[in-house]
Amino acid sequence: MMSYTYILILFFTIIICFLSSFDHRILFYRHFGAFIKSALLVAIPFITWDIWFTAKGVWWFDTDYTIGIMIAGLPIEEWLFFICIPFSCIFTYFCFDKFFKLEWLSSFNNLIVFFSVIICSTVALLYYDRIYTVLTAILTLVVLIYLHFVVRADWLGKASFVFTILMLGFFPVNGILTGTGLESPIVNYNPADFLGIRMGTIPVEDAVYGYTQFLLVLYFFNQFKQIHHENKE
Repeated sequence: MMSYTYILILFFTIIICFLSSFDHRILFYRHFGAFIKSALLVAIPFITWDIWFTAKGVWWFDTDYTIGIMIAGLPIEEWLFFICIPFSCIFTYFCFDKFFKLEWLSSFNNLIVFFSVIICSTVALLYYDRIYTVLTAILTLVVLIYLHFVVRADWLGKASFVFTILMLGFFPVNGILTGTGLESPIVNYNPADFLGIRMGTIPVEDAVYGYTQFLLVLYFFNQFKQIHHENKE
């Protein structure tokens, strides 16, 4: 049973959102195509990063908690992670955007980007020798600058608010992955490669990593959804 731990985490993360996608009030299933395209597109660099970090020993997996299928040095569950977790995140954003008037949050876009850029730049400069920390900070910095100043995304405030809500799910999911309630963590980290600041058992970099992944998938999801809408007209 222990070998099904990681796959069960993913299953319970996605199942309620997946079933709710067919609710007549939500109809998220109509956007499955847009989601799959966006998730796969973002997964390419993130999985490449994952494979590289695993090969370098920045992090590694306790395969006692996986079903044993490995692809490019990663458990199959880790590949599925880049579909299941973004699905639940984008579904949640879609519902909040559909049922609540959150446009007022766009007034915080400048503030969010301003403080994020300062924090990420400072962390990258101070901890340039910690590979997980510095790459996460740089990626987040680049993504926020691109979304805010290049494509002028007006939803950064909404996305940041929804991600804050998603932290309620992030803590139990990533908590278990990093060792909460288990004899040993499913995902282990080299202490020399990250700050060492943990939220419970979760490295703080994981939250920033997840935020950046969420923003990228959401950006491409909106793009593909818009293309689909224009093609229907």
